[in-house]
Amino acid sequence: MKPLVETLCVIGPGLIGSSILRRARLEPSIARHLIAVDRDAHVCDRARALNLADEITQDATAAVANADLVVLCVPVGVIPVVAAAIIPHMKAGAILTDVGSTRGSVVEGITPYLRPDIAYVPAHPMAGTEHSGPDAGFATLFENRWCLFTPAMNASPEAIATMEAFWQAMGARLRHMDVAHHDKICAIVSHLPHLLAFTICNTADTLADELRAEVLDFAASGFRDFTRIAASDPIMWRDIFLHNREALLEMLDRFSQDAQAMADAIRQDDEATIVRTIERGRRIRRNLIENKQA
Repeated sequence: MKPLVETLCVIGPGLIGSSILRRARLEPSIARHLIAVDRDAHVCDRARALNLADEITQDATAAVANADLVVLCVPVGVIPVVAAAIIPHMKAGAILTDVGSTRGSVVEGITPYLRPDIAYVPAHPMAGTEHSGPDAGFATLFENRWCLFTPAMNASPEAIATMEAFWQAMGARLRHMDVAHHDKICAIVSHLPHLLAFTICNTADTLADELRAEVLDFAASGFRDFTRIAASDPIMWRDIFLHNREALLEMLDRFSQDAQAMADAIRQDDEATIVRTIERGRRIRRNLIENKQA
């Protein structure tokens, strides 16, 4: 059976990148030859120990020379920098993609370096955990999760079809949308919850020593859920917050208004508003379960 691509190159074998490589190991229909690239020698050593790829190197420009598909799995703040370094060395007809959680800033940063003979088809898998690094990945990470496509206008139908088949082989569900809509959706369903989790844990950490110790001793499930999210990689999330600034701040303003409305309801013994807000939360949870995204 002929694979989708002969050679797949993943730059950044962290949680997402190593999960892609693990899935490709299990699905021979994806690629015949796997390459993993990371500038950190320790990451490369760990990728070798895990047997994530057929070839593991720190040399990105050499790695992409014969790759049919290059996947950038690096923090969004450096995607344009890495793209600028590798695009001159990619072969004609290859496909370039990234898995960044922000679209507007990445597209703006990467567009000046694109070549007409290379298709750019970014796709953002809405999957992840609070863990990072090569050991964090697993082959079923993308199973039944959404992958959001925002292909460049000049991407050929053939390249888009290849990437759709690629992510379907990863187990994902597909949706196409424009860049601005993507960034707004991600701001509410991913970026704002992480911002709140980091902030709540920061608030707990700055309490008086005695109270802080009791918070940690008696943490209930709600607080523990926030700490799980807050364990995520700080550099990755710093870049996401800064590179989706406008959409995130818009959603944060909306949340602040809603939080103030809830505070007013509690202050005024407005039971109807309190119950209505809680019921909306329960309804969203039920909808997530029905959509198999819980």
